[in-house]
Amino acid sequence: MSMIRLLLAEDQSMVREALAALLGLEPDIEVVAQVARGDEVLAAAGEHRIDVALLDIEMPGMTGIEATAELRRALPDVKIVVVTTFGRPGYLRRAMESGADAFLVKDAPASQLAEAVRKVLAGERVIDPTLAAAALADGASPLTERERDVLRTAADGSTNAEIAATLHLSQGTVRNYLSMAIQKMAARNRAEAVRMAREKGWL
Repeated sequence: MSMIRLLLAEDQSMVREALAALLGLEPDIEVVAQVARGDEVLAAAGEHRIDVALLDIEMPGMTGIEATAELRRALPDVKIVVVTTFGRPGYLRRAMESGADAFLVKDAPASQLAEAVRKVLAGERVIDPTLAAAALADGASPLTERERDVLRTAADGSTNAEIAATLHLSQGTVRNYLSMAIQKMAARNRAEAVRMAREKGWL
């Protein structure tokens, strides 16, 4: 039996170690690398010649979705399983658009995760069925990439001037993007637009 070489990327060390221990019990899976940051995924994947990457979404340095896109470009043969605590339909859509082969929520049993790893290696796609249904019902994000950037930057309470400086835009352009995003989300203000977009996984 050939062993499946797996990389685990998860910023919470207890969760990462528990996942590594559980997956390590599988007879055909070997966790050959563990990282706690999204921007460490690509280097570790290349160094350890992995077959499958298991990526959390919320990580410092780079999100699991960004790491998925980077892995897909640099190492197209590596299979990617995205796992998340947050069952948000927008996350599922963005993960799949970035090149993920599977998308599961973290409370899935370890046996289901292991099975997903085997299935993606066999060329299948694995998606949490409840999330798939919600993603279809929710539809695609109405926000443009720039509107998402502006909302993301506004999330910490930055002023229009600070957002403009961060994104190298004029304050008028920032106002326009914020106004369009608020309108599309049918929100009352920018704080509500940020909250709604986060809940749907669009940011």
